[in-house]
Amino acid sequence: MQPGAKKISVVGEVVTVGADAGARRSGIEAKPLKSSVLVVEDDPPTLQAFEQVLASQGLDLVTEASATAALQRVRESDYAVIFLSERMPDLDGLATARLIRQCERSRSTPIMFLTCTDEDTAPGFRGHEEEVADYLLKPVVPEILRAKISVFADLYRSNAALGREIAGRKAIEKELQNSAQKLRALTAHIQSVREEERTRIAREIHDELGQALTGLRMDLSWLEKRLPGDLTQPAAKIRSMFGLIDDTIQSVRRIASDLRPQVLDEEGLMGAIKLQAREFQARTGIRCKVDLPDVPFVMDQERATGVLRIVQEAMTNVARHARATRVDIRLRLDAGCLVLSVLDNGLGISPTALRSPKALGLRGVRERALLLGGRVAIERADGRGTSVRLSVPLHVQATPGHDLCENTA
Repeated sequence: MQPGAKKISVVGEVVTVGADAGARRSGIEAKPLKSSVLVVEDDPPTLQAFEQVLASQGLDLVTEASATAALQRVRESDYAVIFLSERMPDLDGLATARLIRQCERSRSTPIMFLTCTDEDTAPGFRGHEEEVADYLLKPVVPEILRAKISVFADLYRSNAALGREIAGRKAIEKELQNSAQKLRALTAHIQSVREEERTRIAREIHDELGQALTGLRMDLSWLEKRLPGDLTQPAAKIRSMFGLIDDTIQSVRRIASDLRPQVLDEEGLMGAIKLQAREFQARTGIRCKVDLPDVPFVMDQERATGVLRIVQEAMTNVARHARATRVDIRLRLDAGCLVLSVLDNGLGISPTALRSPKALGLRGVRERALLLGGRVAIERADGRGTSVRLSVPLHVQATPGHDLCENTA
């Protein structure tokens, strides 16, 4: 221990107080919300008053006698409040307060002046409230000191608890964001695997089942040509079988097309949307108007498939719920993004349906848009009907969930 230093006991800890050495801690670690008070002063009676008051309130006392040592302290630790002597050997109190405020760690720590000035000169300190929160006259009155420190200590503990709660909430939020990203990555993988499986099944249905039905039809045609003309009942049965085989072939083509439209691979997204509109109109009787760009564009198969699935889901919702007589599908290019809109003249979607957790189709549309790196807006159109508006980057492979078309949807 240095000359002039002494030990005091403060709530289970040993604190060394000295004019030159400042405070040195030993013993147990402080509790998370335990407050420390920094006193920059070398007057023994004043320090004694602080020792008594802080010991009774369960606070740690850290003392320094110079501004230089105090500045080092505030760079290393946090304090509930800092008491500065008006006069110090190296810097005056106001200059020290300004330097403390420049330190990021102590930018908002309350600072109080210790002064021998009477109350008539106290307003001079009030002109520097950005650096100094309050002042305390010497000799220190323990009751006044206790009251002032109590306020700052309670505020420090509250802020510390709030800070920990905010940090905890941020950690939870980050964990949720990571979980959401992992879930989207898993969803993207599942969608990719599903599309690959659909393509494989569609190819097998088209090639194997389609060829088998074609072969069966050819064999039936061969048999029909060899039947005697007077066998009217077998001939009628064969004609019925022709109709059944033709219907089955059409069903096979429709199922294969629903699984993976071959036109999407052959003619691209615009051709697939045209075919989808024609089939939808023929199946439902709802008129479809398609407005496509005059200039062809290139889009990878994964993104084109995702856009087509959104079109299919939007039109399925129209057929099921809208009671519409017309659907307008528009595709355009805007600043490197593909902008798709599907607008019907039906009843219009309600706000309740938009927020409903049971609206799995709408949720699927939103998830697909996120996986494509775009954005989608589903809303009740002006006047009547529902509008689905999608924006997707054309060529950039965006990170799932990252919006690259912020100003186009």
